[in-house]
This record gives sequence, structure tokens and C-alpha cells, in this order.
Amino acid sequence: MSVHYQRHGNIGVIQITNPPVNALSHAVRSGLVNALEEGIADTEADALVVLAEGRTFIAGADIREFGKPPQAPLLPDVITQLEACPKPLIAALHGTALGGGLEVALGCHYRVALPGTRVGLPEVKLGLLPGAGGTQRLPRLTGVERALEMITSGRFVEAEEALEAGVIDAISSASTPLEAGLAVAKEILAGNQTPRITGKLPAPAANPRAIASTLKQLNQQSSELFSPFRIIEAIEACVTSDTLQEGLRRERELFLACMDSPQRAGLIHLFFAARNPHVIPGIENASAFHHVALIGEHPLFERLKKAAQRAGTTLTSEQSDATELCLLAPNATIQANAGCAVVALKEVGTDNDSDTPLRLVIAANDSLVELTKISAEPLVQQRAALTLKALRLNVVVSQQQSLMETMHAALQQSSASEARSSMEQASLRIAQEGFCYRESDIDLLAVEVLGYPRHLGGPHRQATLMDTSLPAARQEASP
Repeated sequence: MSVHYQRHGNIGVIQITNPPVNALSHAVRSGLVNALEEGIADTEADALVVLAEGRTFIAGADIREFGKPPQAPLLPDVITQLEACPKPLIAALHGTALGGGLEVALGCHYRVALPGTRVGLPEVKLGLLPGAGGTQRLPRLTGVERALEMITSGRFVEAEEALEAGVIDAISSASTPLEAGLAVAKEILAGNQTPRITGKLPAPAANPRAIASTLKQLNQQSSELFSPFRIIEAIEACVTSDTLQEGLRRERELFLACMDSPQRAGLIHLFFAARNPHVIPGIENASAFHHVALIGEHPLFERLKKAAQRAGTTLTSEQSDATELCLLAPNATIQANAGCAVVALKEVGTDNDSDTPLRLVIAANDSLVELTKISAEPLVQQRAALTLKALRLNVVVSQQQSLMETMHAALQQSSASEARSSMEQASLRIAQEGFCYRESDIDLLAVEVLGYPRHLGGPHRQATLMDTSLPAARQEASP
């Protein structure tokens, strides 16, 4: 069971168990409704607590259900039932409460969080808006200005700020969510704390200045985006609607409009592209190297040194018999037949090519690095990629020729007005030559490193959408 109910004294506990991040799958949504009904019917339970097992509360939607027809109960209906609970209902948060996870918490009557908890509504990053009451309930707690900033940015908010903003009611010193939830429930039953049913709070005061300021900022920075402007409309509906239900209906209309937007498909495509781009297809049971030599000097090496202890990696500045992997700074050298895997760093756009079996291509913003296999065995490349990943680098793997270098060269040879089309044509050449393991890796690097517009999903996605002669399987349709 993904959700189960049990009673602790006179307090019922609804516990979610859906590892690894307790995502809101159909089983969890159904389980919440069933456990809630059980708790309401339990005559010996005077209050209820919702919490989750593992390292986090609910981290959002279940990505396995993206693109599939929705199954009842839908999340808005689940949250409506939670909010209507006749008994005090406490959400005990830890880890993260994101997207639908925070919306579940907003539907409860009191929110207590453990230290280190982060909350947020990041749907805008997928071309969406919170579709289960987030745009209607959050402003009732925080006011319009704070809700606008949180939802249009999609940022994660630390527990202390969430408390100050009114998103949560308390930060507990308890060691577990169960202890925190039970303690609050007892305080509420004793009359020492007062629950707040968010949907029954008055609509927030109108704030036309905050609306105008947000619109101005979006028009200046993100005028091509769709969902941020729909978020503003949804929050305006929170202010102007006569009832919560009216606001929720408007939110749902705007949510569905975002779902139908091409931008949503592009952003979802990138979301999946960012999952495990360091994994080489067909290579199994590979492990990271644990003894790494950093030869020469480079700013990237300082980042690796900071991450080494947590990764369990031994870093040295010289090669030894124990060395399994050498990273060479540009212009650094190593003895021939080094007896270990060798990766040479190359800054994109420079001419310092080397004849090493592996090459690590880096850019100025180094949000992603690219590990290109020139002549190494795939297993060696995979082990090197796992090592870099353990050292907190976001790695994309490629073969024969760097994807980043190829697209950067195309950009350098084109005018600003031709930049997009140049990258799109380069992406088709990359895929045709087989330089990428996955065509989505092209899009990920183009967006994160080379500035291709995020909402379009990447140059290869756009090129294949426009070229109807390509086989459907090559078009990597987003879910």
C-alpha cells in the first residue's frame, strides 16, 4: 500500500510510502482519500496527521504519469476532501514539499516543518501553473506579492522564510515528522494552537502595484513564455473571485491552457533530457574511480576538491601507482602509457585539442560538462562519467566529437539572426553522424550551455518537429 492509516492514542496518522520521493501517483491519491475516510470514521481519533516516510514529504507529481490520461481521483478533488475534513488535519513536512506536495499541505489545516525543509511551486519550470489550488490558497496565506514571486519563479523556499511568509505555521525541533505532527495535534486538541483552514481564509487584498511590477519584469525578461502570464491571471482570480470554488475553476481553466501549450511539451522534453545524461546506453554494473589525479591547475579542480570527501574520492596532484583516473588541465602533460584512464580538459572554442582517449569539454558557465569518448572503451568512459558525477558535476556523455564544440562552431560562423537555425542544422548533423548517445543530449547542452531558448525544448527537437520527413521514432516526442 502506498498510503496507510494507524492511530497513536487519540490521533490518527495518514502515512505516505511511495519511494523514492513520495510522488503523487494514482495509488497515492487514491490512498490519501481512503485513509482520510478511515480517519474520519475512526471515532477514537480526535485529530489527524498527514506525513510521509523516507527522506522527503511529497516532492511533486509522478513523472511516470506524464502524458498519460489522468485517473480519478484528480489531485484538486483529493485536496478539497482534505480541506473539508471535520477533524483538525496537520501536515508534518520534512525534506521537500514541492508542487502538488505543497498543495496537499496547503489543503491541510496546519503545517509544521522540520528544520531544513524546503517548499515551493515549481510548475512554471515545466510550462505549467499549480493546478490543484496553489494559486488560490498560497495568496491567502502570503498575500499577492509574495505568491506572485514564489510561483512565477518556481524557486524553493527554506523553512525559515516559509514561516515568516505564513506558508507554514511552525518549525519543530522534533527529530521525526511523526513526533512533530503528534506534538502539534496534541497542542491543537488542548487549545494551545489554532488550525487555519486555508480555503476559508478571506481572499488577499488586491495589489495592483505588485501585479504591474511582475508583468513589467516578465515582459522584459520572459515575454516569449506562456505560463508565467497565466499564473498572474490565476492569482488575479484569487483576488476577484467571490468564492474559493470560483477561483479554483478559473485556475483549472488556465492550467489546462498551459497543458495544451507547445511550450509545455518543450519544457517537459528538457525535463526528461536532464535525467541521467551521464549514463551510456548498454553499459551496466560500472563503478566510479576512487583515486584521481588532478594534473596542472584549473578553476574546475577547486570545485572537485570541495566535493571529494563527500564522494569518497581520493584526489592527488600527482600520478601514482594507485591512480585510476587522471584529469589534465589545458596544456598539462602526463607520461605516455600512464596506466590509468586519462581525461584532458578543453574549454569550448579553444584550440587546445589533445590526443587523449577522453576529453572533458567545459564552458564558461559550466552548468554542464561534456565527456567525449575519442578512443576509450565505453566502460572506461562510463566509469569516468560516474566519477565526475560523484564529484558533483552535471555530465553529458558523447562520442567521437563534442556536441558542444560542434554547435558552438556553428554559432561562431553565423549571425545573431541565424543563431537558432544554425544550431538546428548542426543538431541534425550531430545526430546523423552518431556523435550523441541520445538526441535529447543535444538539446540539453544547447539550452543549458549555449543559450538556445528553453521553451522551445532545444534545437534538435525543433528541427525534427519541422522536418516531417524524419521517422517518428527519431522525433522523440515529449510525453
